[in-house]
Amino acid sequence: MSMFLDQVKVNVKAGNGGDGMVAFRREKYVPDGGPAGGDGGIGGNIIFVVDEGLRTLMDFRYNRHFKAKNGDNGMSKSKHGRGAQDLYVKVPPGTIVKDAETGQMYADLVNHGQEAVIAKGGRGGRGNIRFATPRNPAPEIAENGEPGEEKEIELELKVLADVGLIGFPSVGKSTLLSVVSAARPKIGAYHFTTIVPNLGMVETDEGQSFVLADMPGLIEGASQGVGLGIEFLRHIERTRVLLHVVDMSGIEGRVPIDDYITINNELEEYDLKLRERPQIIIANKMDMPDSAENLRIFKEKLDELEGSYELFEVSALSKRGLTAVLSRTAELLETTPEFPLYDEETEQEERVLYKHTPSVDHFNIMREPDGTWVLSGEKLEKLYKMTNFAHDESIMRFARQIRGMGIDEALRSKGAKNGDIVRIDNFEFEFVE
Repeated sequence: MSMFLDQVKVNVKAGNGGDGMVAFRREKYVPDGGPAGGDGGIGGNIIFVVDEGLRTLMDFRYNRHFKAKNGDNGMSKSKHGRGAQDLYVKVPPGTIVKDAETGQMYADLVNHGQEAVIAKGGRGGRGNIRFATPRNPAPEIAENGEPGEEKEIELELKVLADVGLIGFPSVGKSTLLSVVSAARPKIGAYHFTTIVPNLGMVETDEGQSFVLADMPGLIEGASQGVGLGIEFLRHIERTRVLLHVVDMSGIEGRVPIDDYITINNELEEYDLKLRERPQIIIANKMDMPDSAENLRIFKEKLDELEGSYELFEVSALSKRGLTAVLSRTAELLETTPEFPLYDEETEQEERVLYKHTPSVDHFNIMREPDGTWVLSGEKLEKLYKMTNFAHDESIMRFARQIRGMGIDEALRSKGAKNGDIVRIDNFEFEFVE
């Protein structure tokens, strides 16, 4: 089984804020003691951080749930609860974090040590010292902590490489990588020997260096899911230069120019922007008997198709012609900028136009077959979870808040009668006219 994993879904849950406390000072020598309930601590965030020592998302294969700790509750004598520590989750360089449902991108993590807060911890609930007023100097009101964010996210790894080797299976990509770098990819006399991207550091005679990636072989229909292509075409997106390896020997029974056209068509089908990258054609296996004639025909056809191109004749097995290829590749990298993975328009901060808009309901009302009215809605449910129902004043405050949201009127307009049962989450109460 391959130990390379480049796409996975995980669940993250930030910590809840600690509950505020209802307390009073009653010491003999403390005049006008009054309320002294402290606030709860902040819940822990979920933070993703890049670790350059990781290469795949394999660590997430069996651990797909990450939960940060909750903040401590507030204490008496106006003491605040301790905030929870953030939970750091390590990911390999090149990881993109997206919402699993909407596809919204949260972060593109590339550099070692780069961090992104993916789920924010809830704020601590306020203690009763925060609710003291001249009209109510000794309130018995405290809030529960705010729930931390919970999300299902998708992690997608796009390997970090400056240059990508592309081409059909068995054209010599892995052999080329093995002779120009210290990488040791699997090499075999059968198709799809390479089933995961392999990376190698290449250094030219001029002292320049770059990262070269050997991509699993592409075939016709790769962009539609045929073969291994759809799984690994994403890794080409970060490369700046492509080395297109073509088998000039024709030993596999394919026509070199057809191979070249097919691979470029697949790149366009997957993402048209991939054709913007500088591409060097590597005519490999030139030490084979029919290679020279095949190369002549290949050039004739290529002249008709493109006119201008860069082509190098090499033999990866005998290491012939590789020095010129590597030098030219390094030159191209110096003048080729990085290609953004996403449109600049989507990356720019959204402009917000503030204008008056009519208020909208922050709740939904449904009626169950037994006659119970069920209230739901993000704002309402958050308000419910942050209400401490152990104190009467907190309950009265909750009643005033939902009345202020217009829930009483909405229930009445839908036909709610005195004594009807109303439920929010698992909390039930009677509707009173």
